[in-house]
Amino acid sequence: MGSNTTSEQLGAGLTNRQVSMISIAGIIGAGLFVGSANAIATTGPAIIISYALTGLLVLLVMRMLGEMAVSNPDSGSFSTYAARAIGPWAGFTIGWLYWWFWVLVIPVEAIAGANILHAWFQGIASWEFAIGIMVVLTLSNLWDVKSFGEFEFWFALIKVVAIIAFIIVGGLAIFGFWPLANVSGVASLYSHGGFMPNGFGAVLAGVLVTIFSFFGAEIVTIAAAESENPQAKIRQATKLVIYRIALFYLLSIFIVVSLVAWNDPALKQGSFQFVLTALNVPHAKLLVDIVVLTAVCSCMNSGLYTASRMFYSLARRGDAPAIAKKLSPRGVPRLAVIASTIAGFVGCFASYVFPGEVFGFLLSTTGAIALVVYLVIAVSQLRMRTAMEKQGDSPDFKMWLFPGLTWATIAVILVVLGYMCFSPEYRPETFATIGVTGIMLICSFIVIKKRSTTLDGLVTN
Repeated sequence: MGSNTTSEQLGAGLTNRQVSMISIAGIIGAGLFVGSANAIATTGPAIIISYALTGLLVLLVMRMLGEMAVSNPDSGSFSTYAARAIGPWAGFTIGWLYWWFWVLVIPVEAIAGANILHAWFQGIASWEFAIGIMVVLTLSNLWDVKSFGEFEFWFALIKVVAIIAFIIVGGLAIFGFWPLANVSGVASLYSHGGFMPNGFGAVLAGVLVTIFSFFGAEIVTIAAAESENPQAKIRQATKLVIYRIALFYLLSIFIVVSLVAWNDPALKQGSFQFVLTALNVPHAKLLVDIVVLTAVCSCMNSGLYTASRMFYSLARRGDAPAIAKKLSPRGVPRLAVIASTIAGFVGCFASYVFPGEVFGFLLSTTGAIALVVYLVIAVSQLRMRTAMEKQGDSPDFKMWLFPGLTWATIAVILVVLGYMCFSPEYRPETFATIGVTGIMLICSFIVIKKRSTTLDGLVTN
């Protein structure tokens, strides 16, 4: 691998089992274990419909992304496809927006994990744990892609085992076979104001709460570029998205709203923890804390990896400093990893030094980035597939019912974005996202103009 020092191509260091687990881990975040409580409190038992609608949208977007990625695997994923299908400005803007999102997620997850560890070991300050977590995961990402993959494999395995165990325990309780508590049936689905206590409007509002829980499913299309036979990995991961959404989200949330009251104030402690406590599972809080700690470390690990690979891809296209496209002897874009880590440390510092102020504002700018990314993926797929068909070509892995379903997905995303702009609850973060997008767009035109001027100069000379 020594030649990789000067090569600009990433190696194929991720194994089959690592890519498989990364494709699973990307769709299971800490939001499922903790954040789902807010979604349930907003919507009631009908949150299952919200998750199903959101899952359908993610399934369609992943199918579109899968079509492009199978045809052309790339570590820049949808940013690269946007540059080709829409224009260099689109690739630049969405690539930097995505990088911005993940470098702000890194400190959020580090602080969440640090708070759990601080509660266990109160003699050590929370900020010291945050730095420790970030340093360990940065070193694993700097070493080689296999070490990142190995960390992510075990993180993902713990999350998957935890959810399956929860479903088994919850299923036993629903059917009256759980020995530790006298809880059974699905009465909570309808006995506290009905299945849809706050009306269908709350179900649509629930979509806005849940849509960001699924963000990360697209990571597999980035990671697969560093594996053998990436087309097969992407194809398989995209096909299995529907089953993972059904198992990890719909079934687990169904168990929550079946066994406990959706409007119980104690639900705010975390939906999984509240159910396990109600079922008298020993050490419920400790068990959930361990799983949540694993989930936040997994999210941070994959966030750092994803941000660095996007930075590297931008550098290869001339949209970031060219030095970031250099690889280590082990095939790692170390400068891209370091740049992303530094941004994460700055966010962490801002959060501790200016709690609830500077970092809170920065975090609000990521509010609608997931939807912007989904929109760009849909538009890119529409344009690329249309161009292919005009040339008489056809992709091996296809989006269903093209172009009707692609257009329908674009329309839904635009409606949701429009609603967020007019909703008092979501308006501030939506406009903050629009503001950051505007800044990235301006930067893209400056960089592209400068690049074309430089090329013109070289041609003239």
